[in-house]
Amino acid sequence: MQYRTLGTTGIQVSSLALGAMNFGSIGRTTQDEVTAIFDAALEAGINLIDTADVYSGGESEEMVGKAVAGRRDQVVLATKAGPPMGDGLGRQGSSRRWLVTALDESLRRLGVDHIDLYQIHRWDPRTGDEETLSPLTDLQRAGKIGSFGTMEHLHSQVAAADTVLSTDVLDAIDAIVTPGTDLAPAEKNYTPPAVTDPSLRRR
Repeated sequence: MQYRTLGTTGIQVSSLALGAMNFGSIGRTTQDEVTAIFDAALEAGINLIDTADVYSGGESEEMVGKAVAGRRDQVVLATKAGPPMGDGLGRQGSSRRWLVTALDESLRRLGVDHIDLYQIHRWDPRTGDEETLSPLTDLQRAGKIGSFGTMEHLHSQVAAADTVLSTDVLDAIDAIVTPGTDLAPAEKNYTPPAVTDPSLRRR
């Protein structure tokens, strides 16, 4: 297995990850099957496990938590928040109120005290960038998440965030992907200069 550094965080992750979307009712998998899959992944050298709160309505996180129990130090645990979790008002999106609650619920289901990589699953057009990234930074300082990221934000949205966020939040973003790094040549053609050239950033 080959390993890579996650941005500039120093976290070493396997080049292949174990995706847990099919764990639970979505994939009709049992806990025994999930544990066997997890065992095989570890044996193959995979250490990055990716799930989300919405997968099977939380079942995936619960199953991953049971499989990881007793072996937490062997994995880099990633999960996500954003899509609706139940019918209650406000149980979706990327507002401070929901992210703080969603993370606590994920920690409970996973049976852990921190997430290595916490990601915004879907862009929330109703919530401003600062309202999303500020609580993530607070949760990082509190030790509940190691690093944070995003799944589906467009480059223009990421670039726009640069104009409203504080320096410490921008530093946390750059710790994952330094401006201009890890972008394919085709992506750079459609990427605002502020993302690819550090000298153009407002700091």
